This record gives sequence, C-alpha cells and structure tokens, in this order.
Amino acid sequence: MANQRKIPVLPETPEILAARSQWTYTGVRRPQFAESCGAQEESVWDYPRPPRIDDVSSTLRVFAGKQLVAESTAGKRVLETAGAPTYYFPPGDVDHSLIEYGDLSSLCEWKGVAQSVHAAGVQDAGWRYVRMFEAFIDLYEWVSFYPARVLCFVDIEQAQPQPGGYYGGWVTASLRGPVKGVPDSNAW
Repeated sequence: MANQRKIPVLPETPEILAARSQWTYTGVRRPQFAESCGAQEESVWDYPRPPRIDDVSSTLRVFAGKQLVAESTAGKRVLETAGAPTYYFPPGDVDHSLIEYGDLSSLCEWKGVAQSVHAAGVQDAGWRYVRMFEAFIDLYEWVSFYPARVLCFVDIEQAQPQPGGYYGGWVTASLRGPVKGVPDSNAW
C-alpha cells in the first residue's frame, strides 16, 4: 500500500460497475474515424479501458504564471481510450506553499473521488484523488493539472488542453485522435 497510510478505498457498487460498462470503445479496435498514426505517434484509440497507469521518465513541469508549481521526473500518466493522457505529480514534487485544496469536486468511475486544487491563485487549477478505487490507489493524493488553466510541459513541449473543457488531458504533438471532448463524443 502506498506510503503505509490508510487510503480510503471505495466499494465497487452496481452503479459504478454500470458506469464502467457503458463505453463503446475499449482500446481493442480503432473506430473508422480514428486518425492514422506515424512513427513516434500514439493513438488515443489504442489506450485501454479500464485505464492504465504508466510511469513517465520525461520532465513534467507546471507553472501558474511565472511560478513553478510542480516539477517531476517521476510522474505518472493515466491512459484511457479516446482521452488525452492525464499526468500526475507525486505529492513531494509539488510546491505545497503554492497549493490550496478545495472541495470534493467529482467522481471518476475508475479512479475515485477528486478534490479540487488551487495553485498560486489559480482557482481549480487541478485535482487530486482522495478516495480511491482499489486499482488506482497508487495515485492517492498525486496532483494533476488542467493545461487550460495553468502552463503544463512535457520536457520542453507545452501541452494543450483536451477539447471540451471537462477533461484534464494533456494534448501533445505526438498524439492522434480525435480526442474525447469534441462535439458528439460523449459515448466514446
């Protein structure tokens, strides 16, 4: 168990299981409308559902204005069919003097209950999971940020926000979609 702390684990209720089963695509096959990929590119349609956590060896950085809020070479990213990767910072790689935690803000049927994160005066700059489903306890209290609200970098590339305004995925030049969040993508 991460950090020997008591992690609040959520039960997988029938409602949660129903929410998980609603998706049309699961990473097994690409839809006909998926963009083709070249060398060194990734298709969001090859990402799995249920999502997978990958280690990230790139340097991840987040700035609120000119203030460095988080920096890590030990980050993780969550890959889920049709979505841009969401990048997570270990709690020790976040400048907590610039962070305030807000209300519980959302429920992900895979990861758990999220709490909003405010960074250097930017409201709802990100989130962290504080009540987890068992499969994602490795991300307990790790922080992720919205590239639409703060500047997010993978090495030297500035990530763009995932379309639609709801999701927190980081879109980079090597990503091929279309990415969930564009109009009419709710069932993806």
